[in-house]
Amino acid sequence: MQAITFKKNQELEGTVLDLSSQGEGVVKVDGFAFFVAGALPQEIIRFKVIKVGKRFGYGRLLEIMQPSQNRVEIRDNLGSQIGTMTLQHLSYPGQLAFKQKLVQEDFARIGHFTDITVQETLAAPNPWGYRNKAQVPLRQVKGQLETGFFRRLSHDLVPIENFHIQDPVIDQIILMVRDILRDFNLSAYDEKSGKGLLRHLVVKRGHYSGQVMIILVVNGDKLPKQEQVVEKIVAQVPGLVSLILNINRSKGNAILGRQEKVLWGQATYHDQMLGLDFEISGQSFYQVNTPQAEELYRLALAAADLHGHERVLDAYCGIGTISLALAQQAKEVYAMEIVPQAIEMAKFNAQANALTNVHFEAGKAEVILPKWQEQGLDFDVAVVDPPRKGLDRTFVDTLIDLNPGKIVYVSCNPATCARDCAIFAEAGYEVKTIKPVDMFPQTVHVEALVLMTRTN
Repeated sequence: MQAITFKKNQELEGTVLDLSSQGEGVVKVDGFAFFVAGALPQEIIRFKVIKVGKRFGYGRLLEIMQPSQNRVEIRDNLGSQIGTMTLQHLSYPGQLAFKQKLVQEDFARIGHFTDITVQETLAAPNPWGYRNKAQVPLRQVKGQLETGFFRRLSHDLVPIENFHIQDPVIDQIILMVRDILRDFNLSAYDEKSGKGLLRHLVVKRGHYSGQVMIILVVNGDKLPKQEQVVEKIVAQVPGLVSLILNINRSKGNAILGRQEKVLWGQATYHDQMLGLDFEISGQSFYQVNTPQAEELYRLALAAADLHGHERVLDAYCGIGTISLALAQQAKEVYAMEIVPQAIEMAKFNAQANALTNVHFEAGKAEVILPKWQEQGLDFDVAVVDPPRKGLDRTFVDTLIDLNPGKIVYVSCNPATCARDCAIFAEAGYEVKTIKPVDMFPQTVHVEALVLMTRTN
């Protein structure tokens, strides 16, 4: 084995061969790989070595000696520093191709699907200003309360006033609330000492409704000068329907605590998706890119190809966004979700939309599905939309035993999706289509929709 001779702070030159899954340029010098953020394939670059490991190292980009045709001017250097826009230097068509390649490689490497062509990535209608939710830390910087985001791989706050990928109205609201909190000299939380009050500011805004929810996350059980603070926020923030105080005294990285109280307005806000109305709480999961989520769900509905006589399973249903769309086209839908509050909201949303053919139950998917099987339920179509860790093996085995004709897999992590699809394939299911969907432009994250059909 050749000895590693590279040293920290050494300056090197090389040609970028590829992008890593994290969007870093991959450069090989004398066969040794370096990952360099901000570099693109086919570029010739000069970089400084910042870390050398046994198998690879990391470098900091110093100069682009020959740029890629896919390079575009970045909007904001800070977006690269804090990791919110790691692909902003790559053209949007280039981002879409990169994400298609990511999914293709995951399915080949992890799922061993070497003879399947992944379709082109579905582009977002707007690759900027798409996020309907912000959750930003509050910290004291140079003696002043600031909102922003943590520098990559640290908890050092970088003050930010324009995130570029968030709804511009949300960015404005963040600054309004920050200035109000400054006016009342409220302290920011300090992670090292565990002291200070204000931890995070969460803002949610309905894409269609324009309704706004603000959550103040505090390291305590009350807000000093509460009446005056609330009065100012209510007077200044357009579209506000809900102002919530969330109590989080934990020392971990969790943003929201379990206890909260309404300071003004209601405990929820409303928005629409695919023509259905949804009530959304502060702790409910709701897709952050509403127009592109609608496109994703349309793809899921088309893959399910329902005709009104089917019984459909919807696993990991959240507040019912996919469930209710399925219920409009199926005979009946059985849906499950681990968060009890989300199930209560899903039931309310079904009633509000006059849909009576959907049954919701709270609990772990791997517990509820075997119970439904014991009750004699079977399903024509299964729709699954699990968290990043993918499907639990008990759930997979039970679903295989139930033998639905189609499985529609909506994934936020193509790697675990590929792993799960391989298990289904071994049991007699054929992967028919794999469609990447760009829910998060300017970032490396990608969703994928997979249709599997029973072959036996």
